[in-house]
Amino acid sequence: MLQSFTRRLLSILLTLAVPAGLNAQSATPDLSDPEVAHVAVTANSIDIELAKLAQARTSNPDVKRFAATMITDHSAVNAQATALATKLGVTPQDNAVSQSLLKGATEARGAIEPLKGGAFDKAYIDREVAYHQAVLEALDGLLIPTTSNAELKKLLVDVRPAFVAHLEHAKKLQSSLVASK
Repeated sequence: MLQSFTRRLLSILLTLAVPAGLNAQSATPDLSDPEVAHVAVTANSIDIELAKLAQARTSNPDVKRFAATMITDHSAVNAQATALATKLGVTPQDNAVSQSLLKGATEARGAIEPLKGGAFDKAYIDREVAYHQAVLEALDGLLIPTTSNAELKKLLVDVRPAFVAHLEHAKKLQSSLVASK
């Protein structure tokens, strides 16, 4: 399930990035700034909701701390994005990438929700590794390149290191969960 979500997200991003008849070196698609803002807010909101589930379900203190970090950091990014959208008078606009993210999130939650204990922790952290990797690829390959507003682009560039840190943290947790078996 996790691989299918990641494959679907990357497939959508590649489909958007490489339209039919264009090679991989062609320009990325032209998402509007309101669409980019919607993707960013959606991606953060998805991670917040799954982190809340993890906090409620895990008994592993490291996983609980990681989930708390996801809630805090992604909520802060959404607050910055909302403040910027308000300042710019931009209303985030729903789009195919946002819709796919939401569909994948529903599937991911459905797959991990029935799990318990270590199986839940492993599935949650595995999903976080894949999700943060996919979001970084989306930032680098689609969102940052297609954003025309300098302030929105700066926000995306400025928050990128946090996503890198989250990915590295999730990978370390992933390794420790495997090692503790």
